[in-house]
Amino acid sequence: MKGLVVSILSLMFVFASVAQPDINGGPLNTRPETGIIDGVYMQTHVPTKKLVPYEFVREADVIWSKRVWRTLDLREKINHPIYYPFDYEDADGNWVKHSSRWSLWTIIRTHVMSGDLTVYSPYNPLLYTVRDGDEFKYPLLPTPGRNYYNDKNFRDTIYPYLGQLGESSDIPLVNQYGEDSTIITNEETGDFEYVYPPVDTNWFYSEDIEQYRLKEDWFLDKERSVLDVRIIGIAPVIFKKDISTGNIIGKEELFWLYFPECRYVFNNYFVYNEQNDARWMSFDDFFWKRRFSSTIDKQSNVFDRDIEKYRVGVDALMESKKITEEIRLIEHDVWSF
Repeated sequence: MKGLVVSILSLMFVFASVAQPDINGGPLNTRPETGIIDGVYMQTHVPTKKLVPYEFVREADVIWSKRVWRTLDLREKINHPIYYPFDYEDADGNWVKHSSRWSLWTIIRTHVMSGDLTVYSPYNPLLYTVRDGDEFKYPLLPTPGRNYYNDKNFRDTIYPYLGQLGESSDIPLVNQYGEDSTIITNEETGDFEYVYPPVDTNWFYSEDIEQYRLKEDWFLDKERSVLDVRIIGIAPVIFKKDISTGNIIGKEELFWLYFPECRYVFNNYFVYNEQNDARWMSFDDFFWKRRFSSTIDKQSNVFDRDIEKYRVGVDALMESKKITEEIRLIEHDVWSF
């Protein structure tokens, strides 16, 4: 009898768990509509786990700090878990995402459009040449309670940061008989104008994101006696291309996200583990454990300049390694008596 009760309670727990939706709407290995589990067990740890808060730090306890900006290149193999799998657009214009896990860009774009993440423009919208968006000065916010799907003004504002418009057609629309039926005439003035097909919209997909840029603070906390690091912001980067030729002419930051806010989203999405399918971590774990490869391209300095302004090629790489070593030696010297 006792075994029967335990079995019934176990079944009730299983079905209740299967019916529980994912916190952030990401892929799960359960099918609530059929009660099927795609595997030996339900992968509930990451989708349902709570965010572990950062340790509180007092200003008085920070005896040294250094701010750095680093580039995380997605072409490096160690960074592939956040680059793949790709999302794409099918022939009907539908956004197709992977069924079991998403890339970092897929997660970011999904939650930017749903209003869960605040986008900060990388430049002053009124003065394009001033690019200080990593200070989170220019938030792009929807109407309270609305998002990309039901706020037209926000949709028009945010779209250039998520995609780009294609070239417009110079051939007016025609009707089914091949006759020009798209002339709009002003009855008062008699003026007319042609109507052209809508401009194609080209979304940025996972494959288009070449790098991520991180802004972070390294600091010595005397209260805990540790050298710690906090990521402050993250920005997806694409290759900027010439519209007419398609040639790469540089790199461009799409927008900045405040990383402490991103943690609440990243915390419940899987990152692929090549060594063990039973130990998939979350994206928040991935960044907290620093399971990525990157190079420093700027540190706080009196000139407020990037490394590429005074070093190029291999010299720039060596300068990045030098800054990394200096930070490591700070902690080493603290424990050298």
